Amino acid sequence: MHNYKELKVWQKGMDLVVTVYKLTRTFPKDELFGLTSQLRRAAVSISLNIAEGAGRETDIEFARFLDIALGSTYESIVALSIAQRLGYCNLEESNGLVEQAEEIARMLTGLIKHYAPNRDYLK
Repeated sequence: MHNYKELKVWQKGMDLVVTVYKLTRTFPKDELFGLTSQLRRAAVSISLNIAEGAGRETDIEFARFLDIALGSTYESIVALSIAQRLGYCNLEESNGLVEQAEEIARMLTGLIKHYAPNRDYLK
């Protein structure tokens, strides 16, 4: 088992959630159950899956949840791009969050390679 609170990637994921929530407060109200909800859920899912995986017994299980968190990270990146294209946020806001998410993705990828170099969690 791992202490998720000590993982930098979990901390960065939490920072991303806070920023995403602040940004999405400005989205149109008719997006509350659409893109706003989807982006928030994807961002929240990153840290939740890191924490859930950290509580598992084996490194392989941990890597599986890190992989799920990685998928949520990419989902967040695409949702941010959609929000920018729809004019819900400007390019600077979108790019800043995408850069944060891309850093998280790199960190998650490194951890996955460390804990499951053969991608054994896929078997």
